[in-house]
Amino acid sequence: MGRGRRLLIASVLLAGTACTGGSGTPAAPSPDVAGDIVVAGGRDVTGQNGIRQQLIDDWNERERKANSGYRARLVELPGSADEQRSQLLGALQSGSAVYDVVNLDVTWVPEFAAAGLIRPLPPNVLDGDHIKSVADTARWGDEVYAVPFNSDVGLLYYRRDLLKAAGVQRTDLSAGLDWGQLEDLIEEIDEHPAVGAYEKGWTTQLAPYEGRTVNAVEAFASAAGPSAEGFHFTGADGHYDADVAQLTAGVAELRRRTESPYTLQDAVHSDEAATMSDFADGRTAFLRHWPYAYRTLHQSFDEEQLGVAPLPGRAVLGGQNLAVAEGSQRAGKATELIRYLTGPESERCLLDAGFAATRTSAYADDGIGCTLHTTVPSGSPTGERADRMPRDKAGRPAYARGILLPALRDAVQRPRTPLYGAFTQTFTAQLGPLFGDSPPGDAELAAALDAALRKALPD
Repeated sequence: MGRGRRLLIASVLLAGTACTGGSGTPAAPSPDVAGDIVVAGGRDVTGQNGIRQQLIDDWNERERKANSGYRARLVELPGSADEQRSQLLGALQSGSAVYDVVNLDVTWVPEFAAAGLIRPLPPNVLDGDHIKSVADTARWGDEVYAVPFNSDVGLLYYRRDLLKAAGVQRTDLSAGLDWGQLEDLIEEIDEHPAVGAYEKGWTTQLAPYEGRTVNAVEAFASAAGPSAEGFHFTGADGHYDADVAQLTAGVAELRRRTESPYTLQDAVHSDEAATMSDFADGRTAFLRHWPYAYRTLHQSFDEEQLGVAPLPGRAVLGGQNLAVAEGSQRAGKATELIRYLTGPESERCLLDAGFAATRTSAYADDGIGCTLHTTVPSGSPTGERADRMPRDKAGRPAYARGILLPALRDAVQRPRTPLYGAFTQTFTAQLGPLFGDSPPGDAELAAALDAALRKALPD
């Protein structure tokens, strides 16, 4: 987007919120207008009346007692993440919806910031308690534009029961393994094809949507070596920064990870829900998925049946950040709400509910707990605990400190660019032939990918 377009959007938004005078001279910021603070975002994976709504309800109760005149209201946008992004862009650019706080995927922050659709925030909304890799997603240029709300990272789930049934001796993989070791385990299981509904070693999200992008970025980053410092799709300014040799190595690694001897055939058409279902049905012994699957899967499996480990190679960072819409008439109070929703106690609540928290203290400080009383389902009328997620002595998900926190610290980001939408659409489409009946060679596909990305992104 050109500078002129950005200035046009910014001027329209500023005019719509009466933040400039009629002569175009900047006026003093208007005081907040009391009323509803509208928070727009995607579906809460913790279900109806989930943890996000509970936190907002708690903040509302505090404001009611203070008689402040403010109330937060959560609006869940329908559709996929891509559809939600389009809805938010359209609403903020046109002014057709009055949103004060927007819950943005971490990849959207540069786009919304560069377009002038969200406001810079005080730098101190981020502090040393935030996990560094996660905090970096909230910045663009020299400004802080958002605050991490809940994070995400790729993990490897595995069926201990299927490993045992196949005679595999090693059923605790929590220390991690590389891709070669994973292939060896799959080959061991494949030697016992009569194990229930089992078909192939692992499954992941390879349908032509963001899931394919995530899996491919993980493969490309892993191909670059343990540090992945030598490979970036984009530079710090968002411009294209890769070359054909790097892309060729990435394509080769992605091909290896998705080869038919190891990967469930349906993965090419699968998203998060489909892959989790296939894994739960026993069609596959390994699953690449996000942290929320830990709680979901443990409603059907116990610790003797289910395990989780770091993803072999590099894992991609996901998650959502909260930002203040440029057109908000309650920007000050909206920032205050964000501070509450992302504070240490709130982050501990999010972790306890199954999200990946964004603060180290949520994982490491037993003195910080969730002050809500409805985070964990209370159970049946007979007193049986409905929530079956394994927990440590402090009440956190059992894997949180030893597996999830290190995974978040080591995770890699997807390309940071205001043109991320163009990147992911191009990337997903160009990788499509790899999963077809007659896939091209690594170098051929990489050359086509390089040419397409150079057209989609400035270099």
